[in-house]
Amino acid sequence: MDNLAVLSLVALAPIVVIGILLVGLRWPAKYAMPLGFAVVVGTAAFVWGVEPVVIAASSIEGLVLAVGLLYIVFGALLLLGTLSSSGALATIRGTFTDISPDRRVQAIIIGWLFGSFIEGASGFGTPAAVVAPLLLALGFPAMAAVMVGLTIQSTPVTFGAVGTPVLVGVTDGLSGNADVAERASMLGLPLPDYIAGIALDAALIHGIVGTLIPLFLVCLLTGFFGTRDKPLPARLADGLGVWKFALFAALSMTVPYVAVAALLGPEFPALLGGLIGLAIVVAAARRGVFLPREPWDFPPRANWESTWMGRVEPDSDVAGRRMHPVRAWSPYLLVAVLLVLTRTIEPLSDALTGISLNFDGILGTGISESLEPLYLPGFILVLASVAAYGLHRMNGARIAASWRVAGRQIAGTAVALLFALPLVRVFINSDLNTSGYESMPLTLADGAASAVGDAWPVFAPWIGALGAFVAGSNTVSNLMFSLFQFSTAEQIGVSPEPVVAGQAVGGAAGNMITVHNVVAASATVGLLGREGDLIRKTIIPMIYYCLFAGALAFVFTTGLGLNLGTIMLLVLLLAVAAVIGRLQATGRAARTG
Repeated sequence: MDNLAVLSLVALAPIVVIGILLVGLRWPAKYAMPLGFAVVVGTAAFVWGVEPVVIAASSIEGLVLAVGLLYIVFGALLLLGTLSSSGALATIRGTFTDISPDRRVQAIIIGWLFGSFIEGASGFGTPAAVVAPLLLALGFPAMAAVMVGLTIQSTPVTFGAVGTPVLVGVTDGLSGNADVAERASMLGLPLPDYIAGIALDAALIHGIVGTLIPLFLVCLLTGFFGTRDKPLPARLADGLGVWKFALFAALSMTVPYVAVAALLGPEFPALLGGLIGLAIVVAAARRGVFLPREPWDFPPRANWESTWMGRVEPDSDVAGRRMHPVRAWSPYLLVAVLLVLTRTIEPLSDALTGISLNFDGILGTGISESLEPLYLPGFILVLASVAAYGLHRMNGARIAASWRVAGRQIAGTAVALLFALPLVRVFINSDLNTSGYESMPLTLADGAASAVGDAWPVFAPWIGALGAFVAGSNTVSNLMFSLFQFSTAEQIGVSPEPVVAGQAVGGAAGNMITVHNVVAASATVGLLGREGDLIRKTIIPMIYYCLFAGALAFVFTTGLGLNLGTIMLLVLLLAVAAVIGRLQATGRAARTG
């Protein structure tokens, strides 16, 4: 089979099946992912000619990765259970209520700012696993908490884990190619500086597109989780009631984020942007700057829809117990400090990564994988839980209860992840075949590029998002597609740097709908079986992100003028303005009517 269009459609089949089952039919991931795994195995074996031993080795590689992800999820569950049992969550909730009882403000501070900081320090889905249970403890519905945690998995992700998606994903994806070396030489740049330039382009795109993410976040929050006495437009308009604070919080993060990318390179934009933004916004909020006059809250719990709620509840027996805020927050502060130290101090990171469980040449193939149990965020979350036992003076019964609860909750997550990650690795490793085809992801990308031609920069972020959706990682998406994006840009005669930057931005946006991120974050609040409903919600900001990023990537390559990118930007800006205007009118009508 040599027809690229047909091959592309066949390669798309596993993704389409998963999408239909999860989003269309709303199957739980624990049922959809095994079927998706069967489809990808059949496609790999009978169309791509991947040998059974390679499929088996790829599956084992996926299982190793799944164990690492389950380790992170278990750590998040254990920390939540520990703080709930000790009574610290009651105090934590009080500290945010003291800033503002408005749920929109709390979502922005915890999700957008604290989440961006955690992403910059750790990455790999950790922010959603930390943010979601914290919001649950503050009284958010489980589904709302996860939606917030996933939506902010966008702007900071390209520079997550101290710049790993750029320093590993883009760098390794482009390294060793003669055309890349020639392009960098022509620009008079060594490869690290050339990569830093791509990172700055990505930061600029993120800085522009990401500025509306907090506003998107609160509109989704009020629209999906507001009182059903109001029609949807009026509920969405409730989100606009906090537009000044949302834009202030957005710029407090994105301005230093871009500045850090320009001055210091790709390691610290998300980490320092989130930290600086958090300091600015919390200080301003305590003084009432830009806070709305009327706080917004969820409807009474008795009126919540059953689909909003999970099976994890903060311990009501300790809801009234309070402790000093520093003691209550100390485990989360410890997590943040340890994540930063272990990612920025080389002797420490080298010592932790030096302890590794290696699986080399699995089943005699060239496929290898490893686990670094002391470097994974799961270890830090467990360590923070253990530290809380002494800090919060917990007795043996409460400690044992927190472990039992976390153990029961992780069991429900395991099935979906133990099929999702092997599915991903079979899909990516399909280049190890007897047919001579490229891997399924690259075949999809080739098919898309041949179909759109000179308009490719507009579509570059979508390929990045596809890679992240499939692989569950911006880093892996960049590894797969950075060179492809570079080569496609050169073939159509445009500057490749903004196109590769578009790839990195799209790979970040794809994290909002990545199946195993959704499953992992859902597990931390006991919300299993509703993954499709969550993706239906988070795909909205993901589409916004890729549309705007594609238009900007085109403009970055050709400049403003009478071209596709400029026209797209104008249409998108007019559409956003029209929607905001309509919602504001609806909100005014609802208040006066």
